[in-house]
Amino acid sequence: MDLGAITKYSALHAKPNGLILQYGTAGFRTKAEHLDHVMFRMGLLAVLRSKQTKSTIGVMVTASHNPEEDNGVKLVDPLGEMLAPSWEEHATCLANAEEQDMQRVLIDISEKEAVNLQQDAFVVIGRDTRPSSEKLSQSVIDGVTVLGGQFHDYGLLTTPQLHYMVYCRNTGGRYGKATIEGYYQKLSKAFVELTKQASCSGDEYRSLKVDCANGIGALKLREMEHYFSQGLSVQLFNDGSKGKLNHLCGADFVKSHQKPPQGMEIKSNERCCSFDGDADRIVYYYHDADGHFHLIDGDKIATLISSFLKELLVEIGESLNIGVVQTAYANGSSTRYLEEVMKVPVYCTKTGVKHLHHKAQEFDIGVYFEANGHGTALFSTAVEMKIKQSAEQLEDKKRKAAKMLENIIDLFNQAAGDAISDMLVIEAILALKGLTVQQWDALYTDLPNRQLKVQVADRRVISTTNAERQAVTPPGLQEAINDLVKKYKLSRAFVRPSGTEDVVRVYAEADSQGSRLVVWIFIWPLHILLKVFAKPGQSTVSAVNRESGGNIWQLSCRSLSHLRV
Repeated sequence: MDLGAITKYSALHAKPNGLILQYGTAGFRTKAEHLDHVMFRMGLLAVLRSKQTKSTIGVMVTASHNPEEDNGVKLVDPLGEMLAPSWEEHATCLANAEEQDMQRVLIDISEKEAVNLQQDAFVVIGRDTRPSSEKLSQSVIDGVTVLGGQFHDYGLLTTPQLHYMVYCRNTGGRYGKATIEGYYQKLSKAFVELTKQASCSGDEYRSLKVDCANGIGALKLREMEHYFSQGLSVQLFNDGSKGKLNHLCGADFVKSHQKPPQGMEIKSNERCCSFDGDADRIVYYYHDADGHFHLIDGDKIATLISSFLKELLVEIGESLNIGVVQTAYANGSSTRYLEEVMKVPVYCTKTGVKHLHHKAQEFDIGVYFEANGHGTALFSTAVEMKIKQSAEQLEDKKRKAAKMLENIIDLFNQAAGDAISDMLVIEAILALKGLTVQQWDALYTDLPNRQLKVQVADRRVISTTNAERQAVTPPGLQEAINDLVKKYKLSRAFVRPSGTEDVVRVYAEADSQGSRLVVWIFIWPLHILLKVFAKPGQSTVSAVNRESGGNIWQLSCRSLSHLRV
């Protein structure tokens, strides 16, 4: 390790005074002008991680669904998964080190992780379409080269495409070719083979309107569409030719605001979807005959996919261990439909893709989606081999079902949630099952629900357990929630501290008769939490009683005039 050269180059990528950043599930994200030093240092870290794992490591420059002025960076581990938690800590430590401490931190990481500094290192780099991304990716390259690492700069890629490239390179090409053409060809071939089996029921002319959030998804989908055009016609909106990235468009906007993106006219019952800025999330939606907006989020996507996979397994005669992984934000109706109607087991994890992905790996077939539309399906190596054999050896209907499943496996990007891949999976399933978007939406009815975030001084006052569905502290908070929730049918509520900012997130749902709770539960924690955080250590119940004069209903009613619900 040439410490002198590192010090010299680091001075060209100086850290702003007082800036402290935290590496989380999404990597680092902040205003683009504050990230030059972080990018350089993540180039250094990627080389150390590559040497330690003796594998190719990925570095993606993106801030996903954040505003265009922001940017970010995250590292991709050998099988396309998120960076290991212990290395997240190294990333945070390295990014926040003062210039004079840089050498010591690098040496500490190398020694703690037993990095062989003589080992070769290879790093692949991708970036989104933000104006700042090209310059910041060059800073990553500076970090890679000063530590003697080799690299390949893929340039403009969606985030899941970079995950795919890393996975391909570290499996000797068994997963696929580590080129953009290889990605297009693998997914498109599987999609076309599947849609050849579709009947003419459902939506006979397969067309789809796609909101690309003025991001990288538009560029890559346009490059790819001629590969699968015989099975699907896509019409792109918010394609980056005008408008700002993620501004009034994209999956996050559509889900948060429960309305279509700007710039897209929707006719009655037209099937539409939105990507986010780096194309790793997708949500569907449509307008019914009365002009009402209907959102189909990650819960319903997971339900469609897992139900179809279960049906194929039954057809083939295989009894495999299939599971669906959700977070606390999954609508209760989706969980009940999967468990009670489809007889598919459902598991809940903490919020964050890395938690869902890890849990999904425990099953023969694991399907995971967050409600925001980020997710995929994972298939064990043994299952892939068994299905491949079945597609060659079985006869008639069983062989046809096995062949479908083989193509579905190829159509998923198992390295990460991928809006393009998920879109093609969904379109193939709808075609094969002869379902319209309305019929898909009618599989079950979501319970009325609301989400809220409460600004607080210190989110750490609240701690949770049971996959963030129960509050442990402050004392009395969970008991108060329980007392309220038990009054209403099919009701559920939780509060959890944000992982990235000083806010507490609140979620509540109930059946239509209990929808008063959905409004009330938002108002109630807002006041409780503000009082609790104003005086840490104050008991929840006494804080409420003191403020409300012993009548919590009066407190909530006084709040109605201040909140839009």
